[in-house]
Amino acid sequence: MALSPLNQRRWRNFKANRRAYWSLIIFAILFGLSLFAELLANDKPLLVTYRGEWRMPFLRFYSEADFGGDFKTEANYRAPEVQCLIVTGGVVDCFDTPEDILAGVKDGSYGAGVDGFQKGRMIWAPIPYSYQTISDLGGKAAPSPPDADHLLGTDDAARDVLARVIYGFRLSVGFALIVTALTSVIGIAAGAVQGYFGGWIDIVFQRFLEIWSGIPMLYAIIIIFAVFERSFWILLILMVAFGWTSLIGVVRAEFLRARNFEYVRAAKALGVPDRVIMVRHVLPNAMVATLTMLPFIVTGTIGSLAALDYLGFGLPPSLPSLGQLSRQAQQNLQVPSLAFVAFFTFAIMLSLLVFIFEGVRDAFDPRKTFK
Repeated sequence: MALSPLNQRRWRNFKANRRAYWSLIIFAILFGLSLFAELLANDKPLLVTYRGEWRMPFLRFYSEADFGGDFKTEANYRAPEVQCLIVTGGVVDCFDTPEDILAGVKDGSYGAGVDGFQKGRMIWAPIPYSYQTISDLGGKAAPSPPDADHLLGTDDAARDVLARVIYGFRLSVGFALIVTALTSVIGIAAGAVQGYFGGWIDIVFQRFLEIWSGIPMLYAIIIIFAVFERSFWILLILMVAFGWTSLIGVVRAEFLRARNFEYVRAAKALGVPDRVIMVRHVLPNAMVATLTMLPFIVTGTIGSLAALDYLGFGLPPSLPSLGQLSRQAQQNLQVPSLAFVAFFTFAIMLSLLVFIFEGVRDAFDPRKTFK
């Protein structure tokens, strides 16, 4: 679908802002890669060939018995016995000593000369660890510094930091975007109704906002999580409940100013419904001021989520969290790589978002034109 001339001008203005344009490209690449985190970092093989059949363990459940073993529980693909069963098609005794099994799998002797079956193989993700995989550090203490197996080291639970950063980046950005979208819809609608109609509606709303804004968010979250178990969706609802007021003041002021413009009065005189005037004629004028606030909402949400996770009142411990990584960096100063990873992850992520929204704001501003 072709863009309108107005949107074409906005897109040209955005592309002319090189910092915003390249920030968008870099952020899109990083966030796009994180959306496929299961293909980049996983402790299960992406593809397995077993007796000539292709299987995708990272998508489906396969028990050890499905590969010729004895147990009905999910196969531990990192175990030498399971690797031997897959390589040999389950027709060779794979319960020798682990050292013999690993040696046979590596040199191919277990998969050679097996009649009737194609030699099996496993294709792993580039990072063979998920965000919750407990690594065998070979006697080294956790957290461990970066090495060949763990490019960014491990945390205090021996989990791969790079895998947790990839999953945590996706979780933080996705959480912030959902919260921003919901708070923007609610805040813009409430501010528009206040500013456009004014009168007693505006007065009642303002008194309600004064009371609601006086409730401390942190205390409310602590109290609620003392009653309910921490979860992604409860935290999201709480963040939306306390964040929707951030746009009301800006939108209300723009609607109060624009409702007395001549074209708005003319539309009312022609009998145009109020909702059409608000959406089609007044809201576009309020978008520049609204877009100015969006970077602060997105980055503020990410910062609030990280702060809550750092204090232990955010997401459940089972989820990858960048705030947990920051807390571990503070508790394990003997491994400075954790602090560097946490700092640069937040710095790069928040800087890119601020530059992008800065460009969007300028693109929607009719007074600014880039060459």
